[in-house]
Amino acid sequence: MKSKRDLIVLLDFGAQYSQLIARRVRAEQVYCEIVPYNTPAAKIAAMSPKGIIFSGGPASVLDVGSPRCDEAIFDLGVPILGICYGMQLMAHMLHGKVEIPDEREYGQVEVEVKDEGQLLQGLKGRIKTWMSHTLQVSVPPQGFNILATTAHCDCAAFENRERRFYGLQFHPEVTHTPRGKEIFKNFLFNICGCSGDWQMKSYADEAIAAIRQQVGDKQVLLGLSGGVDSSVVATLLHKAVGDQLTAVFVNHGLMRKNEPEEIEAVFRPLLGEKLIMVDASERFLAKLAGVTDPETKRKIIGSEFIEVFAETARSLGRLDFLAQGTIYPDVVESSSATGTVIKSHHNVGGLPKDLPFCGIVEPLRLLFKDEVRELGTELGLPEHMVWRPPFPGPGLAIRIIGDITADKLLIVRESDAILREEIVASGLGREASQYFTVLTGLRSVGVMGDERSYDYTIAIRAVNTDDFMTADWLKIPYDILDKISRRIVNEVRHVNRVVYDITSKPPASIEWE
Repeated sequence: MKSKRDLIVLLDFGAQYSQLIARRVRAEQVYCEIVPYNTPAAKIAAMSPKGIIFSGGPASVLDVGSPRCDEAIFDLGVPILGICYGMQLMAHMLHGKVEIPDEREYGQVEVEVKDEGQLLQGLKGRIKTWMSHTLQVSVPPQGFNILATTAHCDCAAFENRERRFYGLQFHPEVTHTPRGKEIFKNFLFNICGCSGDWQMKSYADEAIAAIRQQVGDKQVLLGLSGGVDSSVVATLLHKAVGDQLTAVFVNHGLMRKNEPEEIEAVFRPLLGEKLIMVDASERFLAKLAGVTDPETKRKIIGSEFIEVFAETARSLGRLDFLAQGTIYPDVVESSSATGTVIKSHHNVGGLPKDLPFCGIVEPLRLLFKDEVRELGTELGLPEHMVWRPPFPGPGLAIRIIGDITADKLLIVRESDAILREEIVASGLGREASQYFTVLTGLRSVGVMGDERSYDYTIAIRAVNTDDFMTADWLKIPYDILDKISRRIVNEVRHVNRVVYDITSKPPASIEWE
């Protein structure tokens, strides 16, 4: 989505954190557009950027065939910030020296600021950063000054003030670099001269205009889950194309408690007869019978979901576009930079050849969850819908370890409802970015009344994050955990044990499957 406002161009060298860098820039109300690393310098110049950022990446700048940018980019007269691989590439292409160090650095590393320069202005002494590299700059190019070092890296940051080129070996975009925001501000405002004139209202206006241009007078089918993402998409689409939108809610039987009823109550007044409620719960359960592998679950659910759309489209007549609530974490977690699948998402990927749609509308594809919430507020959605915890497309199927049955769904649905009720009542609803229960595959001995039991263990998962790329487990007060645990054991049949997941991301993912 293009903007006439101040623009930062981000060259993507294949880093998992590329979109997170863009998010950090946009958080400062500066528009950022991501382009492939090999985009010609002339095309970048035509975009009139205020600055350029080189992302990190999994490759080695010393390898033949590793990603390189157009050398002419260095002659555009635009400030450039290189991060990790981006810093190493800048050094390598400008005739500095990059080597494999004796000691590699991964995780939290303390950096000592020797010279604040322009990039590290206001950061004195030692700062905590997040490192992840196997190479580092050993000799900066001519004209560059070293700004910071670590115990094992003599050049953790550098700059050439005359040419306005800057580099960081660490990652300022992740929350594990607490002062990364200040570094971005230095680059965006002090160095690039940005004014910070991009806001979510601008995104909404541009998204609506882009939808109108893409769709024209054609019809759009939206899969409405009732989650934040699809609800925002529904509202955007309705504002953009009105009654050209048909929203289909597929009840796959894997929803949270009372969710189908809540969705109809909110969207029936807006969409009227254009809201189609499809009960396919028995169909999904039959397909999932006996399936235990999480990736297989996701693929089955995704395939069935698309099939329901196809059947619905045929029954409704002309429906040209399929709209989806895809956001960036869906995309980045579907495959790593090397193509290794972490987990698949039913709303990411190509359409089946026989699906009767000419294209996909994905107006949230470049947004993180917190931005989607901000957009939802801007569009006037109810607060309880904007701030509800995220819900994955496969639903409760990936919150049950092992095979899916109606009885297990009831257990996880009821325990999840108790958790959500108590989190909101305790005032932690805004602090907890994501929270849910998991029906583990573990059964253990317990005592219920005077009788021995052999029942399931429920795990509680609650995390705090602003980007969903990294997350810390939420420190729920013991008295609240105690109340949640007692209620689940007392009110949900076949549960005799409750545990709390205190693992951050990484190493764990937020969802269990």
